[in-house]
Amino acid sequence: MRPYEVMVIFDAATEPPAIQAVVDRLVETVRANDGTPGHIDRWGRRPLAYEVKHRREGYYVLVELAGDSRTVAELDRMLTLADEVLRHKVIRLPDKVAARAAATARRPRDGRGPDAAQVAAGRRSATGPDAERRGAGVAAEDKTGGADAPGGPAPDADAPSAG
Repeated sequence: MRPYEVMVIFDAATEPPAIQAVVDRLVETVRANDGTPGHIDRWGRRPLAYEVKHRREGYYVLVELAGDSRTVAELDRMLTLADEVLRHKVIRLPDKVAARAAATARRPRDGRGPDAAQVAAGRRSATGPDAERRGAGVAAEDKTGGADAPGGPAPDADAPSAG
C-alpha cells in the first residue's frame, strides 16, 4: 500500500454535521477498499486563493491514508459526486515524506516531544528531523570524541576552519 494525502475543500456554508458525514463516508470508502485511514486534520474555514464555484471561502480537511490505486479511484469517485465538496486533491506522498510522517505520528501528543526522557537524561536521539546533520546513528554516549568534543583530538592545522 502506498501513502496518500487527500485535501478536501467543502463549501463554507455547509453545516458541520454534513461535513462530518462526508468525512465518515471517506473513511469508510478507504476501509471498504482495503485501505488504511490515517490522521484527519480539520483546518477549518479559510479564504480560497481564487473563487471556486462563486465561493470565496471554504472549509479545509486534510486526510492521510494508505491504499492502492483502486482505493484512490473509488475515493476520487465518491468525492467528485459529493455535493458538499468544492474541490479535492489526492496526492501520493514520496516514501521519504511518508516515513517522516509515520515517525511523527508515533510521537506522544503531550507537548514534550518523542525523546523527552532521553533529553532529560542528557542523551539525544538519532531519529529526529535534524539527524542527518548531527550524524544519524552516532550515539551521544560515544566517548571517542571529535574535533569539537572536550578532550577530543585537536583540529588539524592544515584543515580549513569550519567557521
